[in-house]
Amino acid sequence: MEYSGARILIEALVEQGVDTVFGYPGGAVLFIYDELYKHSDRIRHILVSHEQHAAHAADGYARSSGKTGVCMATSGPGATNLVTGIATAYMDSVPLVAITGNVATNLLGKDSFQEVDIAGITMPIVKHNWIVKDASELAEVVREAFILARSGRPGPVLIDIPKDVTSNKAVWEPGTAGDAALNARSRRLSARNAREMFGEADLETAARMIAASKHPFIYAGGGVIAADACAELKAFAERINAPVALTIMALGALSHDHPLCTGMIGMHGTVASNKAVQKADLLITIGARFSDRVTSRADIFARNAKILQFDIDPAEINKNIKTDFEISGDIKLVLQRMLAALTKYGAADGATGAANSWHDEIAHWKTKVPKAHHRKTELHPRFIIEETGKRLGCEAIAVTDVGQHQMWAAQFYPHTRARAFLSSGGLGTMGFGLGAALGAKVANPSRPVALFTGDGSFRMNCGELATFAAYKIPVIVIILNNGTLGMVRQWQHLFYDQRYSETTLARPPDFVKLADAYGLPAYRAADEKSFVSALDAALSDNAAGKTAVIDALIDIDEMVLPMVPGGKPVDEQLL
Repeated sequence: MEYSGARILIEALVEQGVDTVFGYPGGAVLFIYDELYKHSDRIRHILVSHEQHAAHAADGYARSSGKTGVCMATSGPGATNLVTGIATAYMDSVPLVAITGNVATNLLGKDSFQEVDIAGITMPIVKHNWIVKDASELAEVVREAFILARSGRPGPVLIDIPKDVTSNKAVWEPGTAGDAALNARSRRLSARNAREMFGEADLETAARMIAASKHPFIYAGGGVIAADACAELKAFAERINAPVALTIMALGALSHDHPLCTGMIGMHGTVASNKAVQKADLLITIGARFSDRVTSRADIFARNAKILQFDIDPAEINKNIKTDFEISGDIKLVLQRMLAALTKYGAADGATGAANSWHDEIAHWKTKVPKAHHRKTELHPRFIIEETGKRLGCEAIAVTDVGQHQMWAAQFYPHTRARAFLSSGGLGTMGFGLGAALGAKVANPSRPVALFTGDGSFRMNCGELATFAAYKIPVIVIILNNGTLGMVRQWQHLFYDQRYSETTLARPPDFVKLADAYGLPAYRAADEKSFVSALDAALSDNAAGKTAVIDALIDIDEMVLPMVPGGKPVDEQLL
């Protein structure tokens, strides 16, 4: 059957199970949007207010659902507006397919109106990108793109389609995943899904290292969630009786109240996690990349430990920290095989040498919760976050922007399940939150979604309230409003002699009035009682299909603690 390139694109997206596209139209994608109009019963399009938030929405959709997110923009500035969102997804290994239009093929490379080399621009921040110059190749490219985005270490890809390709005709032949319709490269990628890049000898070596350790410690990252290996992580940790620290990307991979969970590790990690990693004699790193925000002084990180690393991406092995042994492979498969190997090579259940004294020491460190930052203020971030988590329940999805509120949410929100805490970890993108919350709610319409944001971040994305109002998508937006760029001010306070250069935000708008301008309910809270009342009202608004905004006023000098100052060992924390 002969279709236009635009129709082939729609058919290929439907074939991949795509139900939602986040985007913004323009001249180079008019044929595609015309087909979206005709096939709106098959693919829902969400019109955002800015292309960057289309990418963040696709990202939030993917993180919260485990599916591949899809965003779309026109050529030139539309395409470049996606770049920050694509980079955010790349840094956090989120599967995302970005589709951009471009000028007609005969105009490429001529500095035509709204032309940019988006393939060249995005090359460092995608797993792969394509410029499709023939409509007959479009379906194969889409199939390959989705396979590549999902396979191995997930990540974003980009498909750039010149306008004439969307109008030209070609034969559409339906395909099914893994059949002969996929080209040779796609078949190789499909075969790689087994990802068993290790053997029995590797498992034996790792098992014997674990059995010999007295103070084993697990450092788990976002790769555990990406591999859907949370159950395996829990079983593995219990099997070897090892405490578990989590990166911000892994929060929820092991419930915060599990006896072996020591909480977040790194710059704003718990005392227990940061002390334990420095005293462990074996550090088992699972799906984590030794980020500088975790290690601080890499030269003395885990200074007493042998390093055993499990990761799907061989490029992460020995990149930031030299390992003593490693297994490269799919984390779910590695942990499943390791559980069997531990029995085979002599590690008794729950007794791999992890002595009671080690757990006693961990328990003592867990009691070291900083008190100095729990200031006697009318409304403290901890109360806001814990109360919200309690009210929304374990089904809720918490989303953050970037800054102090992000770290408070990481520290205080009750993280009990995977894919329920969405935050820009690697790139640290202010403005991520509202788009990501949109994607999360679209992907999970029956689950509550709360966005914790700061007044600085919210100024960057508040225009997206129009999308929530137009589509009647209900979330709760909580602005932790301290009238400043809080995290930068904290550094200025501690390390720059309190020179608060360009961080005080004593300026409009009034966020309650702004929400009203979008036709959304909003509330201001300055103490615990008014916050609880505002949260009750916001929950009622959500039940009626409305997003609600809470402007929560907090102290300008509240700090995120613990904190590891730059250049210090990870266990030298400001408390």
